[in-house]
Amino acid sequence: MNEITESPAELPDPLLPSPADAARSPASSGVPWQVVSIMMAGTFMAILDSFIVIVAEPVIQADLGASGGQLQWTLAGYQLTYAVFLITGGRLGDLYGRRRVFVLGTAIFTLASVACALAGTANGLIAARLAQGLGSGVMVPQVFAVITALVPERGRHRVFGVLGMVMGLATVSGQLVGGLLIGADLFGSGWRPIFWINLPVGLAVILAAAVRVPETWGTRARRIDVPGVVLLTVASSLAIFPLIEGREAGWPRWTWACFAASAVLFGVFARVERRVGERGGDPLVRLSLFSRRPFSVGLVLVLVLYACITSYYLVLSVSLQDGLGMTALGAGLTYTPAAAMFFVFSMVAGRLVPRYGRRVLMTGAVVLAAGYASTAIILLSGVRFAPGAVIPTLMLQSVGGGLVITPSLNAVLARIDPRDAGLASGVLSTAQQVGGALGVAIIGVVFFGSFHPSAGGADTAAAHALAMSSVFTCAAALVATVLVCLLPGGRRG
Repeated sequence: MNEITESPAELPDPLLPSPADAARSPASSGVPWQVVSIMMAGTFMAILDSFIVIVAEPVIQADLGASGGQLQWTLAGYQLTYAVFLITGGRLGDLYGRRRVFVLGTAIFTLASVACALAGTANGLIAARLAQGLGSGVMVPQVFAVITALVPERGRHRVFGVLGMVMGLATVSGQLVGGLLIGADLFGSGWRPIFWINLPVGLAVILAAAVRVPETWGTRARRIDVPGVVLLTVASSLAIFPLIEGREAGWPRWTWACFAASAVLFGVFARVERRVGERGGDPLVRLSLFSRRPFSVGLVLVLVLYACITSYYLVLSVSLQDGLGMTALGAGLTYTPAAAMFFVFSMVAGRLVPRYGRRVLMTGAVVLAAGYASTAIILLSGVRFAPGAVIPTLMLQSVGGGLVITPSLNAVLARIDPRDAGLASGVLSTAQQVGGALGVAIIGVVFFGSFHPSAGGADTAAAHALAMSSVFTCAAALVATVLVCLLPGGRRG
């Protein structure tokens, strides 16, 4: 196998190519698309499995006799372990080799998918989903890290554009794919094909990665920081668990106690990591990364954007299925035009950002906010709620999302020293997951607090609740606009 040792790359502008990089020949900016495609397949699987279970929950409940709490944990358990292990997974890639750790994470994910498909009890399915999330948490950070390590700066905008497109398509297609597989009822297996499908795909990704992906690692990493891993894992769990469970439980006192304990432990974690660094050790997280404005502001931007998109598609699904009585497949088809727009404008953003910098992100954030605002205005104006009423505004949201979400990933990682790519990628992936969990928690309060089907019919109630949710996501998109303004700007000289 090819082995690549990385060297530092400190570049001043987080969005536009440096003069030296812009002067390189086209050949020097070539993208290893075969390698990139293999890594992105892993990302697609991980994100798809965050959403594909939603459409299968009624069938799983009928087949396994799962309680409401057990059903919720088939989704929440995956999200919890996925989010908690991302930073540790990124650091493991720095230390032991990103290809090796990617293959390990994919193998864990694939085996856990088989266990999900074979589960005979609800508790067995939950345990397998926890393991599946662990595999994703180990696998996904390696994708960002390998892109940062192998793709020249001049071509990285295009690659992050494609990656954002893949992530967006995985987000919006989960219920469509799940609906197709469950509707097909292959060999009378009901919901189980939604997990069996990961077996051939996972095996293909493992084989292709082992053969085609060159090994990279972070030369700063020497050993795993066990105290840091333990502290971070416990602190993250205490923060994310109540975000996932809080709304359903009615935000009891224990959720706030978890948040408080999490804040204390994060403070202890920061102090421990600082001391490890001062002693010349190898901390799990180098806190100096957060002193870089593109990285720290970009992380908050990513968190806010994912709070929008993840939560919005969940409440949209509830609105279409519980409000309008659509099937999961019908709801998924409603997303298809928006998914196409996201695909197109993610690619467009990859070509525009190297020339226009953060102005592309600014335009995208404003259009995204306008898309949410227009949805709210239409639904509050008395127009009858139907797919045709919201498909145009969903497409407008996707135009903005494609222009801002995909470049935001590059804004975070563009000027990171490749030796820290695994660590930075783990932090970025964590921001995505925490943003999604936070958005679902907040929008759940907004949506279900406004959704009263008994008052005037399910469709009217769903229209009102979706409109209120659109107001929240519009506000979040406006916050994202402000954050884009805080990113370092600049013009090519």
